[in-house]
Amino acid sequence: MRGQPGHARAGLFQQRLDAGTHHGMGHATSMPLGARVCGPKWPGTTRSVTSVSVVVVFEAYAGLARRVLAGPARLGRTRLVAIDGPSGAGKTVFAARLADALAGETPDAARPPVVHTDDLLNGWDDQLTFWDRLEEQVLAPVRAGQAGAYRRYSWVRRRFLPMPVPVPVTPVLIVEGVSAARTTAVADLTLAVFVTAPQPLRLNRAVARDGPTILPELRRWHVTERTHFVADGTEARADLIVDGAPALPHAAERYYCRRG
Repeated sequence: MRGQPGHARAGLFQQRLDAGTHHGMGHATSMPLGARVCGPKWPGTTRSVTSVSVVVVFEAYAGLARRVLAGPARLGRTRLVAIDGPSGAGKTVFAARLADALAGETPDAARPPVVHTDDLLNGWDDQLTFWDRLEEQVLAPVRAGQAGAYRRYSWVRRRFLPMPVPVPVTPVLIVEGVSAARTTAVADLTLAVFVTAPQPLRLNRAVARDGPTILPELRRWHVTERTHFVADGTEARADLIVDGAPALPHAAERYYCRRG
């Protein structure tokens, strides 16, 4: 970073975050565009510094949970939250932390169900065509006030497992995965979140998790999802855009980085 050392600035910013914890407030700072505060620096990459500034905002998951609970229920009596974005961006982590925050904001401390679209895919070739399965087994029943259920796909056995996974009717349902906030879902959504991160990091995360043998399929997957996001306009339509790889130190379990 330019100006004061990064660790000094980060320490000051963390103090501000901690001071606002009990309010569930967001905190912002304006820094030069070239500082890349919300994203990791990659060797060999540069960004020119201009007079334009980027606003870095860290917001509390607890505050977002309250926003969701105060929002209208559009999937029957349920508030549907879709967490979308490219593979490896951090959608699953974001969904889990938001679910934990929602549990902390409800009287019975009930954690909302989280449906991962990867569990509904019938293999690599079903990347975007799984939606009818999600609609029929989960969204339609919940919309009608009835519990849904789906069978989880095993990427090891390459088939759907026989044991159904129940999806009860609850105040909030979270669906996370590539294309979760697609145009088809807009009428049902209380909140659409788009999580993003640099492509090299996303690729490295996937390989670290699943091994290098997935690279051919993964690269094809990345091309398909990019094409989908452009055609669908998902990011531009999202209610919230989240940086899934913020470089500024923060309490990651309590705060996320909103791109402003």
